[in-house]
This record gives sequence, structure tokens and C-alpha cells, in this order.
Amino acid sequence: MTARGLIFAAPASGTGKTLVTAGLARHLRRRGWRVATAKAGPDFIDPTFHALAAGKPCRNLDVWGMRRATLAGLIGELEAHADFVLCEGVMGLFDGTGPGAEAGSTAELALMTGWPVVLVVDARGQGASVAALLKGFAGHRPSVPLAAVIFNRVSSNRHAALLADATARHLPNLVCLGSLPADPGLALPSRHLGLVPASENRDAEAVIEHCAARIGTSVDVERLLRVALGSTLSAAGKAAPLAPLGERIAVARDEAFCFAYPTLLEGWRSQGAEVTFFSPLANEPPGADADAVYLPGGYPELWPDRLASAQVFMTGIRRAASEGAAIYGECGGYLVLGEALIVGEGQICPMAGLLPLVTSFAERRLCLGYRRATLRVDTNLGAAGARFRGHEFHYATVVRENSAEPLFSVLGAANEDLGSYGLRRRSVFGSFIHLIDRETAS
Repeated sequence: MTARGLIFAAPASGTGKTLVTAGLARHLRRRGWRVATAKAGPDFIDPTFHALAAGKPCRNLDVWGMRRATLAGLIGELEAHADFVLCEGVMGLFDGTGPGAEAGSTAELALMTGWPVVLVVDARGQGASVAALLKGFAGHRPSVPLAAVIFNRVSSNRHAALLADATARHLPNLVCLGSLPADPGLALPSRHLGLVPASENRDAEAVIEHCAARIGTSVDVERLLRVALGSTLSAAGKAAPLAPLGERIAVARDEAFCFAYPTLLEGWRSQGAEVTFFSPLANEPPGADADAVYLPGGYPELWPDRLASAQVFMTGIRRAASEGAAIYGECGGYLVLGEALIVGEGQICPMAGLLPLVTSFAERRLCLGYRRATLRVDTNLGAAGARFRGHEFHYATVVRENSAEPLFSVLGAANEDLGSYGLRRRSVFGSFIHLIDRETAS
């Protein structure tokens, strides 16, 4: 059997598509199907629920941030080890970025892959007028393969029947797969960067199981599986977004450093690097034999005291830097490489002091968007002039940056000049940008 795929999209964020995707993945897995999961766009958090539901890592598929060869390689890997690929969209179906604001949207991913779209509609407060909403989405870009709808947060059986009838009368070619009831047991908590990751949510497993059971009784799963189609994107070799930072890379991994793309780490392994893990929150140092250290993003602002007092970790990363190991930090990892992190009402927490940087969460300011980054200096990421695509999403502000070499020259998604980003001091470098892929082949 050739693997078949579906994309679960929505009219807007907050409709419940994350849990519907995760619940369906668990339901199919319980029935013995091999299920792979994916997430459109750069989000780190929603994939934690899909990975928990499917029992293996979820892959990000980013039409704006990734080269076509990278996407093709990822989709080939997903399809090679699954009967069904379930992909959650990002924001609303047509929400993207850049001029026209649709680049990188879920709709663009559907057109590229050929996977049919299932629209998850939050039906609270809606009746027969939902057909007008659906007609708008079906007709907005008719080339987008919108195939089916699932109604979520429905108040009663009568409400579900009304929605299904309106869909059948006005959109006979759109398959209504069923309705999930409004249920307090189908809720996931959030905080400042989105949902609380599954690893920190002690109820995540139970919620996914509950959703899987609801899907089994409320959604026509057999018909849904018949809607799925194989990808039209040609498979390619293994995805390798970035060159390895070294031969032996120590990667920080715990609740404070949880934003590392599996594709990035596996790409390093496929290029011959050895990847090991350590936990700064557990006061673990990077391995003594590591010639590179990667501090990914996450939530250092939630554990500043523990990090500040983790002297074994701090001594270990300073030792690695003094011995010339490449030390690279992204977003939260970048903050920890600085001199201090200010939190709460002005509490100053000392950090590693490897970069002349002081940052603060005392006065939060949202920074969000895709970025095109060009290296200004030679690093283990590449030579000066190498270009990358990435994403920025944080609330930290820079209080002080002292003398060090700027790391990147940066453009926004609409090619607006955002100036220089990040710092490099000898073998230590980092920025607020989460790198997704190289923009150039070399």
C-alpha cells in the first residue's frame, strides 16, 4: 500500500485542529495502522502532541522556510514508514506571510503535496450559516483540494444534524465526516508561546486517549481514510537542512531547551555527526569529548534560578568554549549564552557570560515572523555570505549588547531590512532566530 495523506486545516487558529489530528493519529494507531504525523510551518509545540499520539517524532513541513528538496525528502521519509500521514495545518487555511500574506500557508502545502484538506470548524454558535463559511473557503482558491469537514465543539445531536444538513444541501461535493461534541475533557492549557508542551502536561496522554475515543464514535473514520491520497511531490534523498556544527555535537535537551527540530538533529546524524544529549536543568555538562554544543530554544525564562545555580553545567559549557568548541545558541539558548537574564520584577539571574548580552522578560515585547538570514562572519554553520531561512518568536527584549561581531544580516518575509541579528565571540555564536533550512545549496 502506498502511504496516503491528509491535511487538517481550519478557518482560524484555536479551532481544535491540534487535538483532532493527535486524536485521529492515536485512534488509527490503536487500530493497527502505521501513522506518521507532520505540522505545517515552524511550530515546535503542537508537534509534541502528535509525537505522543503516534509514538514517533512529528516532522515540520515549512513551505516558506524549506527548500523544495528538503520538503520532498521529508515527505518521502514520512511516506516510507507509514500507511497514513496526518498533517496539521498552521493558523487558518490561507494564512501565510509576505506580500499577499499567503506564502507558506497550509493551502500552499496542500497544492504542493496534493494531500486533501479536511477543514476543522469550531461550530459554537453557528447553525445553517456555516454553509456560507464553507462555501467561502471552497471557492476562495478552487485549486486547493478541500475535500471534507469535521465540526468541533458541537452542542447536541440536533446541532450536529443541522450542520451536516446545511453542508449537504449547499456543498454536495464536500464530505461531512461528523461532529465532535463540546467536551471539557477535550481541552489543552496554554501559555505565552502557545500550548503547554505535551512533555509538561501531565494530562496530555489522557486527553489524547479521550479524543481518540470520541473520534471513534463521532467521526466516520472509514470514509475519512478513503478521502486520503498519496503525495504528488517526488521523493528525494534524506533531508539535511544544516551542516553539522562538529563531529560530536552535545545538544541541550530538557524543559528549558525543548525547541530543536528532529529533522535538524537527524540531518546532522545523516551527515556523519554523533549527537548526544545533556540536561542543563539537571546540572549536567556537555560531554567532555564534544567539539560542538547546541543550545536550542525553549523556556529558560521559566527556570532562571535553576539555570543560574547549575554550576556544573555552567563550568562545563565555559570549559568547552575555552577549548575552542563551537557553541551555538538559538533564542532561549542565545539568552543563556549571555551575561544575565532579567525576569519577574527585575530579578537579575547570571547566565554563562560567553556573549556580551543582557536580556529581559521584565518588560515583554512580542517578536514574531519569518526571517532570511545571511552570515556576516565565518562560523561552523557556514562561511560568511551563506544564507538561511528561519523563524523568530519570543517576548524577550535586549537590555544591553556590548562589543562582539554581529552574526547575521536579516530580512523579514517581505524582504524588509531588519538589520543585524545575533553575536559571535570567537567560537561562541547565536541569535534569536530558529534556523529551519539553508536557502542556498552550498
